[in-house]
Amino acid sequence: MRKAIPLVLLSAATICISFKSDRVNLGMITRIKQEGFNDSKVMQTLFELTDVNGPRLTGSAGMKHAEKWAVQKLKEWGLENVHTERWGTFGKGWEIQKCYVAMTVPYYQALIAVPKAWTPGTGGNIAADAVLVKTDSLDKYAGKLNGKIVVLATGDAYDQNMGLKADASRLTEEDLHRTAMDPHITDADNPKGARNYRPYVSRQKIDSFLMAEGAKAVISLRRGNMGTVFTSNGASRAWDAKPVLPELEMGSEHIYRLERLLTAGKKVSLEMDIKTSFSMADSTEYNVVGEIPGTDKELKNEIVMLGAHMDSWHAATGTTDNGTGTVVTMEAVRILKALNIHPKRTIRIVLWSGEEQGLLGSRGYVKKHFGDRLTMQLKPEQEMVSAYYNLDNGGGKIRGIYTQNNDAVYPIFEQWLQPFKDLDATTVTNRNTGGTDHLSFDEIGIPGFQFIQDPLEYGSRTHHSNMDTYERANSNDLMQASVIIASFVYNTAMRDEMLPRKPLPKKK
Repeated sequence: MRKAIPLVLLSAATICISFKSDRVNLGMITRIKQEGFNDSKVMQTLFELTDVNGPRLTGSAGMKHAEKWAVQKLKEWGLENVHTERWGTFGKGWEIQKCYVAMTVPYYQALIAVPKAWTPGTGGNIAADAVLVKTDSLDKYAGKLNGKIVVLATGDAYDQNMGLKADASRLTEEDLHRTAMDPHITDADNPKGARNYRPYVSRQKIDSFLMAEGAKAVISLRRGNMGTVFTSNGASRAWDAKPVLPELEMGSEHIYRLERLLTAGKKVSLEMDIKTSFSMADSTEYNVVGEIPGTDKELKNEIVMLGAHMDSWHAATGTTDNGTGTVVTMEAVRILKALNIHPKRTIRIVLWSGEEQGLLGSRGYVKKHFGDRLTMQLKPEQEMVSAYYNLDNGGGKIRGIYTQNNDAVYPIFEQWLQPFKDLDATTVTNRNTGGTDHLSFDEIGIPGFQFIQDPLEYGSRTHHSNMDTYERANSNDLMQASVIIASFVYNTAMRDEMLPRKPLPKKK
């Protein structure tokens, strides 16, 4: 029989365990875990960012307020060199100030809908009959839309998720094994279901036609059911953008009802009062930066970076996209600062804006500091960054990390995840993953990494939706993620050498 081995709390200062390629200071990992789980601030920070501040569309007042709040919070925790840093210009800012829509005939019913971003308001309360418009045959509506509210035909069968399949899920061991072993898996391997085929007509042509015909407003379908609306851009943010009509994206159960009534020849009347505002004074946008300075005489000018995008969409408070990523990375540096570590390298957190419009904040920062991804003309500071760690796939706990085809870091990350087996973080994969700010670093030759996360309800319920609220965050998952990112940042900052790099990408 095996003898029981007593659990000993390891010394934070001296006790380390050696693996094949790297050393993990288990004493420090223990301290990080204790701070991150026993004295966590992550849910309070999330409350302040989401419930108190609200939506954070880039260019909006909400985003400006969030930037000021983040600067104050990082300073409060003792970080240094905390500031907002300009990354470029953006175009017109935009935000919602009022949204009301209801059906009044054949009976009264309040409806669930969200204005498309960068579309105008109605100029007060409007009431009008609804007309169903099939966009593949616009010409037949000529002369029939003046003063009407247009309902764009969905072209979909009325198939709804009746709750037979859970919205939320966690990655199984089979999922993780497949992620780790198959480098060719893409999002295309997980189709969300085919829609009925309809001939393509450009939105520019549709918008121009409806404007010319004198329609008052537009209602369109966006993916989602059970009261969820996934929202999107509705118009250009450019200063010289062509005018468009006020447009609402409506929950499927409500727009399908309108479509069925109108298809049956029933009279449908609607009323709405939409107020939006545009910020025209200043298009300059910023990222939030803070540091824990390095202390090693030879290594303090080298940098370990972490971050997440703080901007969100406007239908809710942007909790899982990407309030959770923001507060987890903030909590990671709070933990390290609370432990009074003295990193060899400088640790720098950056909270991005403009991610939702194309990684604008991170790409602007990278171009300013590190080099041009199009020409691959690099700046001296590019050589000084050991790694950038990003979190932006919802509020699920970390299950591992993508190496972005950087084979040399694979065994290092395996060792760094060893102390977190009990927290279900075990998987390292050489697969690439895309869609967020680590790409801005990877494409300029800096090791940039995104973590594997449990999906929870991210794709099914919260991503860019009116349900992306505080209630959708799991405190245990966020504490776990904060602890793991803090440890990765610490290990990178204390390593004798910088993390190995892939060959430089070719210029585009």
